[in-house]
Amino acid sequence: MDYLWKVGRYVKSANALEQTSTQKRKKRSGSSIRDDIELTLLAVPTTVWYLIFCYLPMFGLVLAFKDYRIVDATKGFIYNLIQSDWTLTGNFEFFLKSSQFGIVLRNTLLYNIVFIVLNIVIPVTLAILINQLYSKRKSKTYQTMMFMPHFMSWVVVSYFVFAFLSYDKGLLNSVLEAFGKDPINWYTEAKYWPFILVFMQIWKTVGYNMVVYLASISGIDTSLYEAGALDGASKFQQAIHITLPALKPVIIMMFILSVGRIFSTDFGLFYQIPRGVTNSLYEATMTFDVYIYNMLLTPNVPIGRTAAAGFFQSVIGCITILVANAIVRKVDRQSAII
Repeated sequence: MDYLWKVGRYVKSANALEQTSTQKRKKRSGSSIRDDIELTLLAVPTTVWYLIFCYLPMFGLVLAFKDYRIVDATKGFIYNLIQSDWTLTGNFEFFLKSSQFGIVLRNTLLYNIVFIVLNIVIPVTLAILINQLYSKRKSKTYQTMMFMPHFMSWVVVSYFVFAFLSYDKGLLNSVLEAFGKDPINWYTEAKYWPFILVFMQIWKTVGYNMVVYLASISGIDTSLYEAGALDGASKFQQAIHITLPALKPVIIMMFILSVGRIFSTDFGLFYQIPRGVTNSLYEATMTFDVYIYNMLLTPNVPIGRTAAAGFFQSVIGCITILVANAIVRKVDRQSAII
């Protein structure tokens, strides 16, 4: 009898615990539903913004496959677009077979490859060096000084560059003349502009990238450095064997994101800094974005060809980031971002 009584008591206790847990799950479920509703409502403005300004304009990609013509001037854009003939590859063939395609592709790829390499090596190096400073005040000062150019518009920067490179009153030509050298017309000499553009791009972006890596370095356990110092490791050895391995996920992520934009360029850098693309600087400054902009401004160029160039750039960029992520996944699955 005692045994049966204990069993019955155990069953009652189990049922009571089950009821209690069920009630708690219901409360958590109700709380989760309320949280989901609140988070959904918070996401609605962002979702609407993306739908209107990011996804709705993608309807214009239809132009890449249309021989757009003004069929009826009294009608709107949508009517003329629908009535225009389809040309699935015509616009792409014009772009891919043009004499400008090789120059545009070469400049875009080569500039971005240089940017990707330098925007990893230089910011990582600077982040490691600044992290070694004992004075926090100096560290913050250097960070602020290098981060400031990130907030400056290329339009404003172009005037500073002009103050240096102006043929008549530019600072560089004044220095050359002081040393008995002839002044250089920088805005007509294409051979100098690859170096100028690379320098300006690094100058503007190095601060932002450095702060990203510096934030990652600050999260590294200091006991690792203390252990390394006790073992006799120098600062350089600590950076090689502790800091860089800890930065590996961040470096890979930044690399993949940069590779995804390898077919895109900063329009402000390549158009505003050279003060427009002149014939003399065409070979050095023409990239995909500048090419598409010039096509839009050129009279009698069908808008479908411009849309085809933009569509080609977007698709190739998407394929590139997927391929880069797949390669990273094969090497280190945890470092992949997709």
